[in-house]
Amino acid sequence: MTGQPLPGFRDFFPEDHSTLRSLFSAWREASRRSGFVEFEGPELEALELYTEKSGEEIIGQLYHFKDKGDREVALRPELTPTLARMVAARHRNYRKPIKWFSIPRLFRYERPQRGRHREHYQWNCDIVGEKGAAADAELIATLCLGLSLLGLGPKDVVVKVSDRGWWDLFLADQGVKEEKRAEVLRILDKLEGAPTEEWKKKLGALAEPIGNALDSKIALSEGLEQVRQAVGALGYADWCEVDLRIVRGLAYYTGIVFEVHDRAGKLRAVAGGGRYDHLLKKLGGEDLPATGFGMGDAVLSELLTEKKFLRAESTPPAIFVVAESAERNLALQIAGNLRRNGEAVDYDPGSGKWVKQLELAEARGARWALLVGREAAQGKLLVKELATRKQGEIAFRKSADGAISLEPGVGDWAKVVAS
Repeated sequence: MTGQPLPGFRDFFPEDHSTLRSLFSAWREASRRSGFVEFEGPELEALELYTEKSGEEIIGQLYHFKDKGDREVALRPELTPTLARMVAARHRNYRKPIKWFSIPRLFRYERPQRGRHREHYQWNCDIVGEKGAAADAELIATLCLGLSLLGLGPKDVVVKVSDRGWWDLFLADQGVKEEKRAEVLRILDKLEGAPTEEWKKKLGALAEPIGNALDSKIALSEGLEQVRQAVGALGYADWCEVDLRIVRGLAYYTGIVFEVHDRAGKLRAVAGGGRYDHLLKKLGGEDLPATGFGMGDAVLSELLTEKKFLRAESTPPAIFVVAESAERNLALQIAGNLRRNGEAVDYDPGSGKWVKQLELAEARGARWALLVGREAAQGKLLVKELATRKQGEIAFRKSADGAISLEPGVGDWAKVVAS
């Protein structure tokens, strides 16, 4: 048996998973504050859901197979097709705009590299049923809020905003036919940082006008101006800048697009998204305007590690019950009662010595040790604050139905050890 996970996949030991939970907490809190509600879909979907959106070429990037019902299925590489399917099924049940978020685990068969794995978690926020630029601004502001909750700010990251609608008009003015524009934008999407010679070779006669447009950094776009004003009003003007190089090469984007990059320019995009007004209809749903973003855990974790902002979300038990062997049954009853009353409680399931149980309590990170010893015969227990080594005495009572009450309760134990 190999000691390593498959290439591109990750083990999350408890200490690793605690840092992952800190990302999830920030993402959920930012979503909650911004009025998004959480949803989830299946990790396995029909293969055609993805080929319908991205074409047959995406098959090489998927984990796909025939299931036992002889259906062509795939592990989800993204959540937008699932969102479209779910919205199509029940959108009439929801007031518009629909504001949903999710933190799915996604799978893509691609070459593993820094900031990219074959599986990752991703924060997705989408707004469906609102065509105005205010929805795009709302997504950008929510994204910035989530990053700020993790300790990042405008000195660390920048949200680069562009407009696919502006590019459509520009390319039309250059004589590029509509069916060829998506191809030009895909080329542009892959040319960031490429040498001038490669630009000219790939874009041909378009290289000069496109280069001039990018150098001017001026886009007369009503959508960009509306987003700029709304994002500023929401308090995130210094996080954002217009950058026409951001085109998001996928063909389904129709308007405002954006990406988050680290200011130092060392990493891949931290997040990306934009408006996809016609995609829901293309996937068999209603013709509803939509916009959204995705932020993966991999690049974000790299950035937070580099900034020394990555932190663990620690959830140690508040109480560790330590018992002499003669009082073992009573100790279990007390632990069970405390848990039912909402306390986080642990204990040594073995028969360790008193001192070993205390050592385990400290190793678990508990604040309190509740000592069930010989004093229990007189209805007494000892409470010890492990960090200070201070301890005091409390009483317990057992009712006829077996419920155990502690006097004083957990909330007053600090007063007990201080007296």
